[in-house]
Amino acid sequence: MSVKLQTLLGPKDPEPIEIVAADSASGIVLLCEHAGNAIPKVLGTLGVSRDIIESHRGWDIGALDLARKLAESLDASLVIQRYSRLVLDCNRPPDSALAIPVVSDQVTVPGNSALNAEARAIRVNEIFRPMDAALNRLFASHPRRAAFSIHSYTPNLGGENRPWHAGFLSRTPSGVATALRDHVAESHSGLSLAVNAPYQLETDGDWFIPAHAEPRNLAHCLIEIRNDQLGSPEGIDLWADLLAEAILASVEGVDP
Repeated sequence: MSVKLQTLLGPKDPEPIEIVAADSASGIVLLCEHAGNAIPKVLGTLGVSRDIIESHRGWDIGALDLARKLAESLDASLVIQRYSRLVLDCNRPPDSALAIPVVSDQVTVPGNSALNAEARAIRVNEIFRPMDAALNRLFASHPRRAAFSIHSYTPNLGGENRPWHAGFLSRTPSGVATALRDHVAESHSGLSLAVNAPYQLETDGDWFIPAHAEPRNLAHCLIEIRNDQLGSPEGIDLWADLLAEAILASVEGVDP
């Protein structure tokens, strides 16, 4: 028997977003849309184990700590999205079939099977919409010059190894992704770095860059760090320092 959900988030569930330094004058906005792996209590565990929720399937491991450290270094505004990508992937267009995964890296998610339109709409309204509205408020409240999305990725997906330590994603010829890669490479030798790997940005598969950064003509990049680089405070500090220097160099001279 299906349960008709009138609401998703209850009083004991965390707020979907946190905003850091909304009034920052740096002109830089950061987003970490896979920062958390919370699941609304009414959904239980979506039918998967805690090990799955704690894995790369449930969130971007290490991305939140990196985003916080980077925002502090840059004095940037930061939007943090707390719910698991298994509940709703907030870097997908909300009407995309990819937004609520039925299978995640070869693991079936029973709690996402056969959702009706109402159940899908409730997840979008209570988790995605607050994040999107917060971004619109940030971009409207102060002049902004750049936007970066902070992610991590698993070293192996579906049996395929990903050799890069980090990837810098963009689909516009602005050169920001290449500039970030080159600056990091010059600052720290021995890293394997890529542009538009391990993913490529697509309108029907990504949200923040196509929906917010590109229409506003902001300097931008979706930054992916392999999550085994972020497993210690030292790794977080290293990548925060490398990225902060690279971002400041890449946006130098860009007016908000």
